[in-house]
Amino acid sequence: MMPGHLPDYLQEYLAILDVALLSSYGLRLLQGLCVTIEIAAISCALGFVLAYAICAARMSGNVVLTGIALCYVTFFRATPLLCLLYLFYYGAGELRPLLTSLGLWGAFREALFCCVLALTLNTAAYQAEIMRGALGSVPGAQVEAARALGLSKFRIQRHVVWPQALRVALRPFGNEIIGVIKASSLVAMVTVLDLMGQTRAIFAATFDFSIYLYAALLYLIMTELVRRATAAVEQAWSRHLAVAVEAAGN
Repeated sequence: MMPGHLPDYLQEYLAILDVALLSSYGLRLLQGLCVTIEIAAISCALGFVLAYAICAARMSGNVVLTGIALCYVTFFRATPLLCLLYLFYYGAGELRPLLTSLGLWGAFREALFCCVLALTLNTAAYQAEIMRGALGSVPGAQVEAARALGLSKFRIQRHVVWPQALRVALRPFGNEIIGVIKASSLVAMVTVLDLMGQTRAIFAATFDFSIYLYAALLYLIMTELVRRATAAVEQAWSRHLAVAVEAAGN
């Protein structure tokens, strides 16, 4: 079917989605997409490691460590991410002599580093609370039973606590990754040419708003892939529970 014979609503849709625009600037969008994926992946990975330390501090029973971890979580969950980006990128210049003496100015002068740092500190606060809630959901009786069997602390964590906690935390972790992907669009405000940064630059050159539709579609694809991957892993990890329920029913 030729384009002229397409239904009216399809012709209007194709008119909005300017294919010629995509052919001209598609490569730039893909470059921005790679930057977005890089920022989100590094921030979530580093945030997970930092979140584990924060969660351990909050559950340690030590008043000082618990207080420090609580202050960290409260501050970074309450502070807007855009404010953190401005503080690290623009505010670092005010501390240039100190950062230079510490050998850190070379890193803080790079917008990408500041963005990863801000996103890491932000997501670590949320991931720490997800971990704490998941670990708290594991029945204490199972831990006591594992101790009675003579299992070491490492084996208890490895074989009893974390398998159950991760199954509980998997969906919230997936939601947090999606949140980081969407929040990463703010890095365009500090000159990083991620997906949104490239989109803004293309719009400034063409004044064609359909480029934002393509950007929205790419964000949708990323978040949907994360959602589906999370659901698949959750289903695989919970397969034994479905078998147990079915066996109990029979």
